[in-house]
Amino acid sequence: PIKMDLLHSNGVLIIQHLQKDYRSYQDFLNFMSQVGDPRNIFLIYFPLWFQLNQVVGTKMIWVAVIGDWFNLIFKWILFGHRPYWWVQETMIYSNQSSPCLEQFPITCETGPGSPSGHAMGSSCVWYVMVTAALSYTVRWKDESTITLHRLTWSFLWSVFWIIQISVCVSRVFIATHFPHQVILGVIGGMLVAEAFEHTPAIQTASLRTYIKTNLFLFIFALGFYLLLKLIDVDLLWSVPKAKKWCANPDWINIDTTPFAGLVRNLGALFGLGLGINSEMFIMSCKGKNGYKTSFRLLCIAASLVTLQLFDFIKLPTHTEYLFYVLSFCKSAAIPLTVVALIPYCIHLLMRPTEKKL
Repeated sequence: PIKMDLLHSNGVLIIQHLQKDYRSYQDFLNFMSQVGDPRNIFLIYFPLWFQLNQVVGTKMIWVAVIGDWFNLIFKWILFGHRPYWWVQETMIYSNQSSPCLEQFPITCETGPGSPSGHAMGSSCVWYVMVTAALSYTVRWKDESTITLHRLTWSFLWSVFWIIQISVCVSRVFIATHFPHQVILGVIGGMLVAEAFEHTPAIQTASLRTYIKTNLFLFIFALGFYLLLKLIDVDLLWSVPKAKKWCANPDWINIDTTPFAGLVRNLGALFGLGLGINSEMFIMSCKGKNGYKTSFRLLCIAASLVTLQLFDFIKLPTHTEYLFYVLSFCKSAAIPLTVVALIPYCIHLLMRPTEKKL
């Protein structure tokens, strides 16, 4: 505990330094924190990549879901505090006033802080995207293209680390994470993504496999929660702390609770399995239209627009269980729309044109 308090106090000094000396970059850092939001995986990155490369798009969802599930389990195990409430409750500042950390509308997350979910989600998905892009250049053999491959490798990994460092700094800046928590998140995300580089079975998984995986992830997480609750360990201990010390009660969002993230990810995985194993997907994306550039571009554009409209749908939060059920359904609808519904509709629209030609 003493060593952890020292680690936290050093982290608070870093946060104070960032909030004081990098104040002029506040808008950029807040933006980068939004870039690292795991929801962008489903709303932006997945619709783009799935139509460009279905293997990469499928892997992206699996990596995001399994990575976030591991993030939840580790958060429950590590009991990591967040800076904005730790400075208010620690006894390390008993002989002096507690440091004043500024809070922002995206500061008051309610789950435990270690490891960082934003850093983990960002690193695992960008790792998938970078390795996928480099897989196209690794086959270049002659001397000139080998040089180009090396330059591309250096450029893409530089972009990867610039984004990860920016996301990490932004999460520390807004006082929602300590530095060591974002570092753990980046490392954890890369390990999960690398593991799925060697798991080709997900590309041919049946709907039954998706359902079994969903049930396993849910039962394990719920069983772990109930087991520790039986021995008087409350895994939702962080929620009251967040509500108590958040500067503005309106900044508390049920969408940041541990179970909200679990339900959201399980819904996305189920929707992907339902879409990939549907007749609509086979007829559209696996048919001859699926290989046309115009078809793919139309699918990307329609998916991005539709999902932005999805994001405007606000779920009722007055009943927690109803929110979880609706969140699961909404999350399942996102990949189902991208994988099956939109491609099938565009496929039907293109058929009359083909007949005329």
